[in-house]
Amino acid sequence: MGFDTQDRAILRIIQQDATIGLEDLSDRVNLSRNACWRRLKLLEERGVIRKRVALLDPDALDLGLQVFIHVKTSDHSITWAAKFAQVTRSLPEITAVHRMSGDLDYLIHAWVRDMKSYDHLYQRLTKNLSFSDVSASFVMEEIKATTELPI
Repeated sequence: MGFDTQDRAILRIIQQDATIGLEDLSDRVNLSRNACWRRLKLLEERGVIRKRVALLDPDALDLGLQVFIHVKTSDHSITWAAKFAQVTRSLPEITAVHRMSGDLDYLIHAWVRDMKSYDHLYQRLTKNLSFSDVSASFVMEEIKATTELPI
């Protein structure tokens, strides 16, 4: 799927502010309002733009502890993987789950209020799943975090 200069400009701009009005967006990418709208619709239809969201401040929501949970399992069956996916998708504190290469099987990203909240999440995660190892790393300082993809 090819993207021209104007498509890339549209994507860069809406990654920074998805609330930008169509008039402003079309002015910034030097397109008519209708041409800009058609390009946006096409990018959405192709699945390039998956959705438009608001990014919230975790501290304002009393979610001050960011954690990466490292998971190793000795069960690599389809049944276990499906149950793992179901459980992790059901826990709202978990914002991302990645199947990894190397020594780690899965990496889970979560936001919780405090250590007690993490322990509660851990208990719910491990309640009905077997793991060979679960460990966690807690974020002390966030140096860079972005949702913007390099375009």
